Parts: sequence; structure tokens; C-alpha cells
Amino acid sequence: MTVTVSPGDPVRRQICVRPGTVVSLVLRPRTDGKRWTAVRSSAPVFVLPSGRHVDADGTLRAPLRCADTRGGAADITTLAKEPDLAGPGGVAFTLRVNVVPHTTAG
Repeated sequence: MTVTVSPGDPVRRQICVRPGTVVSLVLRPRTDGKRWTAVRSSAPVFVLPSGRHVDADGTLRAPLRCADTRGGAADITTLAKEPDLAGPGGVAFTLRVNVVPHTTAG
């Protein structure tokens, strides 16, 4: 599954996925002069960012690995800042990922 965010899109989004899903987060270059700097998870036990790559044009790509057997939720936040300023930057986009296990018949 791929989630692509372009300038002008809402700064919060939500998705539901099955356990074991890998979500490809693609953040297009910003138009305000800021650059994407980091990807963080509020609950790495449910959704873990496993690296990130910023292309030459400023597009950030980050795979998000969801727990294999557990259900839960995590807020994935991406930070952005001016390239010449120190510090981590501020939250610029949040993706709420709900990991929903398959139901079992009983």
C-alpha cells in the first residue's frame, strides 16, 4: 500500500491496514522552503518506520512496517524545517495507522 502526500493535501490522514502490511509513505517536496527531516511513530510496537530516504527533488520515502500479529494504532509524524536552522523541526504531517487483525469465526 502506498500513501502519497502532495503540497496542499490535508496535514492529517488516517488508514486501516491488516497486520504485516508494509505501507510506503511518499511525501512530495514542500512548497514553503522547508524540507522533510524525520519520521516518528507514537507506538513502534504497532507501526515501525524502517528507514527513510529523501530524493534529490525533496521527496521523502519511508516504509512503515506494521505488526504481524497484533492490532493497535500509531500516529506517524513527519517533521519539516528550514534547511539552515538547527533542531529537529516541527510536525508537518500526521498519518494515523490503525492495524486491524482479521476476525476469527467461533
